[in-house]
Amino acid sequence: MPKSTPARVALVLALSTIAASCARTPSRAASAAPVPAWLPTWAPSQSPVAARPAADARDPVPTYANATLRQIVHTTIGGDHVRIRISNEYGDRPITIGSAHVALRTSGSTIDATSDRVLTFGGRPNTIVRAGTVVVSDGVSFPVPTLGDLAVSLYLPDSARTNTRHPLAVQTTYVSRDGDRAAAATFPADTTLRQWIFLAGVEVTNPRAVGTIVAVGNSITDGYAATTDSNRRWPDVLARRLLTAAGEPPRAVVNAGISGNRVLTFGAGPSLVSRFDRDVLMQPGVTHVIVLEGINDISRDAIDSATAQQLIDAHRQLAERAHDRGVVIYGATLTPFTRPAADTRAAEREAKRQAINEWIRHGGAYDGVIDFDAVTRDPAHPGAFLPAYDSGDHLHPSDAGYRAMGEAIDLALFRRRRP
Repeated sequence: MPKSTPARVALVLALSTIAASCARTPSRAASAAPVPAWLPTWAPSQSPVAARPAADARDPVPTYANATLRQIVHTTIGGDHVRIRISNEYGDRPITIGSAHVALRTSGSTIDATSDRVLTFGGRPNTIVRAGTVVVSDGVSFPVPTLGDLAVSLYLPDSARTNTRHPLAVQTTYVSRDGDRAAAATFPADTTLRQWIFLAGVEVTNPRAVGTIVAVGNSITDGYAATTDSNRRWPDVLARRLLTAAGEPPRAVVNAGISGNRVLTFGAGPSLVSRFDRDVLMQPGVTHVIVLEGINDISRDAIDSATAQQLIDAHRQLAERAHDRGVVIYGATLTPFTRPAADTRAAEREAKRQAINEWIRHGGAYDGVIDFDAVTRDPAHPGAFLPAYDSGDHLHPSDAGYRAMGEAIDLALFRRRRP
C-alpha cells in the first residue's frame, strides 16, 4: 500500500470525519502490524458537561462567543508533523472554529511566536464541527518536541456552549474574550480554567515510534490532587521513563482517565465498558493498555454499589475485547481508600477491593499485573495509603504516591506482543 503524505492523509481524514462522525478503524497491535502514519502524543477522554464531578463545580460551564481558548498540551512522543482533533461529541448544536493555531509554549500562556503555525481544515482556516462529530485538522510541518509543551489556540467567533470537554485537566487553560487572539505571542487572558475544551487529541508523525500505550481509569489515572501544571500523574511518570530510557524506541502514552468514572454505570462520563472502544481500542497504533478502575463502583451507596463479581466479569470482558484486537492488556490492582474514621460500610468495600485485586493478580485474564496496591498501601494498615503517598483525602495519591506508581511499572512489559 503506498504511503500517503501527512498533508494528504490529513485532508482525507478531515473531510471523512465530518461525513462519518468520529469513525476510526481500530489498529491491530500484533508484531507484524504496521504503525499508523499518525500517533496520538496526547488524547484526553471527553465527557458531557452534565457529568462533571461535583468536586469541580468551582469551574464554570460557560458559553463562549468572540473568544479564544489557549490550551496547553504536554506531549509524550515528538514528531515532525502535527494535527489536532476537535470534538463536539456531546454538543446539541454546531460549533464554529474561526481559527486554530499551534505553537511551542514558553511559559504560562506565552508562546514562541516564531514557532506559531496556522492549522487548516480541508485547506480552509476555519471549520464547523457538527453536533456529535469530531473534526481532524490538516497536518502541518512542525517540530513537536518529546515531553514538551504545546499551546493550541482555538478562536470561537459564534456562541459555543462547552458541552464537550475533559473536566479535570490538572492544567491551566487560558481564555481571552478579546476576539481572535490565536496568534498572540503574549496572550491577553481574562480568565483561566482547569479543563480542556473541545480539544480531543494532538497527533504526530514519527517514523521511529512503535505504537501507543493507553492508561485508562478514573481520577487516580486522571491525576486528581496532583500539583496543577506539573505533569505528575502516574502516566506522566511512565511516559518520562519510557521516553528517556536508553535503548527504548519512542512510544506514545495516552491518559484516558476520567475523574469520577465507573466501570459499569454512567457516572462522570460514560462507563468504562461503554467507552473502551472509543477511548482505548480506537487510539491509533494502540499496542498496550493498563486498566486501573473499579473504586467508584464499590464506594457508592449500598443501593448503587456493584458486587465484586460484577466488576470481575466486566474486567474479564475488557481483557477479551483487547485480545480480540491483538492488544496486550495489563490489570492494575485497586489502590487503598479506607479512611481513618471508617464508616459502617468500610469493611464491605474493603472486602470487595481485596476480592477484585485477588482476581486481577491470579485470575489469568490479563496479560500481566501492575500491583499499585502493593506499591501504595501501608503495611501496618493494608486498607490505607502509606502516609507519604496520601494526598490527604485518603482516596487519591499525593505527588509522591503518583511518582511511586509510575516508577513501579516494569518497562519490559511494553516489549511484549500478542501472538
